[in-house]
Amino acid sequence: MRRILCSIALTAGLALPVCPASQRDKNHNDAFVAGPRGEARIAQEVRHQLLMLPYYTIFDDLAFRVDGGTVTLLGAVTNPVLKSDAENVVKHLEGVTQVINNIKVLPVSPMDWQIRKAEFRAIYGDPQIGDRYGNQALPPIHIIVENGHVTLEGVVASEMDRNLINIRANSVPGVFSVTNDLVVEGTGK
Repeated sequence: MRRILCSIALTAGLALPVCPASQRDKNHNDAFVAGPRGEARIAQEVRHQLLMLPYYTIFDDLAFRVDGGTVTLLGAVTNPVLKSDAENVVKHLEGVTQVINNIKVLPVSPMDWQIRKAEFRAIYGDPQIGDRYGNQALPPIHIIVENGHVTLEGVVASEMDRNLINIRANSVPGVFSVTNDLVVEGTGK
């Protein structure tokens, strides 16, 4: 059975390119790997349902894997309700026999919320970034903050955008580290 690995950098709604088998499990944001027709249909429905969750924001990261009828949910969320909602919508999909919920709920921290807001302003407040990526219902760049450590998830149009966003994210005071996991559209990296 082939494994489908889908990132919902749930961003611009862009599918990422196919990744070699040796790299499939390296990072949950690597690729959408096509499998049997049934798995592809399940993956498309799971992706749609997760995108439609009402509390899903740019401060959350949701991803999933499909292996036959088993869906594994991955990522990190700020709201515990989002974790349970994601599991509930997926387990009722046709063809899904089991849901493994590995979504991490981020700790409640006033300092982390200050960092999230400052990162949002630094990234989306930049005209070069905000004009291109900020005018969507769910912008493609997700800002995950855990105990002062920032991870950027999502899909961007160019390596220049990826680097500019990284520079903006690193300019925020009070951040211990920034991990740039943004993927450049069409390159898979």
